[in-house]
Amino acid sequence: MKRIAILLIGLLLVSLAIPVGAQCPSEGRTVVLKAPAVSKTPDGRLVGVATEFVITVAPGSGHVYVETWPLSEVDMQASARLAAQIAGKVTGKDMSKYDVFIQVKADTPIIGGPSAGGTMTVGIIAALEGWKVRSDVMMTGMINPDGTIGPVGGILEKASAAASVGAKLFLIPMGQRIQVVEETQKRNIGGIVQITTTSRKVDVVKYAKERWGLEVKEVSDIYEAVYYFTGKVLPKPQPPANVVIDTSFLRDDAQNDYRNTTLYYQKTLEKLKNSNVDYSTYTVLKDALDQAKSILDSAKSALDSGMYYTALSKDFQARIVIRHVDWYISVNSPEDVEALLNKVNREINQTEKFVSSKQIRGITMLQAIAAAEERVEDAKESLKEGWKYFYSGDYWNAVDSAAYAYERAKTARFWADLGERFASGEVIKRDELKDTARNYIDESSLIVTYIESMYGNVIGNDLTETIEKAERYYSDGKYSAAIFTAMEARVRGEVFLDTLGIDNVTVLREKLAQTKEAAKVAIGIAQMNGLHPLLSIAYYEFAESYEKGNTTSDLINAMIFYQYARESAGVFLMKAENVSVSSTPSVPKIPVESTTSTPKTTSSKSTNPAGTTSICGPGLVILFAVLPLIKRKKA
Repeated sequence: MKRIAILLIGLLLVSLAIPVGAQCPSEGRTVVLKAPAVSKTPDGRLVGVATEFVITVAPGSGHVYVETWPLSEVDMQASARLAAQIAGKVTGKDMSKYDVFIQVKADTPIIGGPSAGGTMTVGIIAALEGWKVRSDVMMTGMINPDGTIGPVGGILEKASAAASVGAKLFLIPMGQRIQVVEETQKRNIGGIVQITTTSRKVDVVKYAKERWGLEVKEVSDIYEAVYYFTGKVLPKPQPPANVVIDTSFLRDDAQNDYRNTTLYYQKTLEKLKNSNVDYSTYTVLKDALDQAKSILDSAKSALDSGMYYTALSKDFQARIVIRHVDWYISVNSPEDVEALLNKVNREINQTEKFVSSKQIRGITMLQAIAAAEERVEDAKESLKEGWKYFYSGDYWNAVDSAAYAYERAKTARFWADLGERFASGEVIKRDELKDTARNYIDESSLIVTYIESMYGNVIGNDLTETIEKAERYYSDGKYSAAIFTAMEARVRGEVFLDTLGIDNVTVLREKLAQTKEAAKVAIGIAQMNGLHPLLSIAYYEFAESYEKGNTTSDLINAMIFYQYARESAGVFLMKAENVSVSSTPSVPKIPVESTTSTPKTTSSKSTNPAGTTSICGPGLVILFAVLPLIKRKKA
């Protein structure tokens, strides 16, 4: 009895410790949705698992509370926070006046994380608006900051889970209809076990219909998803009918840059011919300059085609090679290399002061300064590598890293100056980006962890190291650099999921067309909000240069840069003032049945006129009280 009394006192103290803003959810609305997930078996196989989301939105002060039972292998907190933000954005609700309570129930530990982001967003929107949701609809897909539905893994396993609990409609991210399945066969030949693995493409729409009678639909954004779940139409921001993506604002820069880089190439070629390097060194350096000349020819072609950012990027690539040759001819001793590294260090420090001294006026300038600050940090990282090479006696690579760092610092100055040309509006302080940086790091980290949980270390440590780099920038107060570095990890993770196992150029081009259109829409919406998304337009054009290629590598690089364009178009949009975006209903072409779910809960409840359920109970309040959501080579 004494232990029970102590426990009851403890629970009472916990309940009293609830933040004042986190009000009893009996004042809000609750919806219940089923969602598919995957679980990993002891032998490493992925199996589908049905989960239940109980989502309550109540008057409060902007907190998001998450509880999973049993525990999810990947934390859902960052995804839940983003879901709440997007729900507020598309409904026009001020989420600082609401608390969101999310309870996830499953029969086995699941790999959660970002794949339930779309489902959580739908649930929060339905609770905010008091809409009923269909009990026979399920969905998988990440929620992106712009409201689009991002790719996930385990589509086939999740379709199986949806069918097992009676779902009639299963929503998946746009472009993920075709899945690649690895089949392993074992044959015993004369006592020797032969193992062969083959890849087979599966059309999820046809397979699910044939096997389970389950209808599978691809959805591109949260607006479509909400319609299928509720039958309600949310006004959707529409870009201009004809979005103009034009990099002519870079024409003069590109022409001057090409001219200067060509002169630098010619001078360095003459310097090499007049040098006293031996035959083997001469051959290596001449081959490098030939490579630079080939890149310069590509830059000239881009320039003539009006692709000015692509020309600048090609010049940048060529200049790294040229400077490497130029400097390598000039150094004759370890002391010379050390002096060279110190020279580059001074250049970076001066550039950093130059960029930091810029007063940011308006969102357009903010984007350019953010790009400049990220490039300064990139230059520092390269110089750090240069010093490592130097101390290990590898002077060739030390000079190479120094050349890259120097040219990267120069591009930082370029973007800072470019931003100043477009300066307009009120002054924006750099610290205002702190929350945006934190969100981007958390969301990107979630995607990386999700990929590793699903597929192991299939893409090496690159993404994890990128997240760690973003965290360092954040700790140092370099919020712009943290945002763009985390964005890189996010984009590359999403493209990995979207292209997993696909080596067919035709299929990749179909996905590429969808990604390109999404980038174009994002740029159009940014322009309608009075922004001139310099970076997005530049990345869009650079993606087009890759799109002209015919290899899978070219197409995947094009997808990456279109994704950069889409993400960077909207990353600072929330800071835009006097937003005025025309909206029109976005309605998918199939009717929605009137079937709705009947939420069930063991706590006291009352049904409000909107048809959703309000819940409250000491157990739920105590539970949620202790589970707050804590808030190389482009120019």
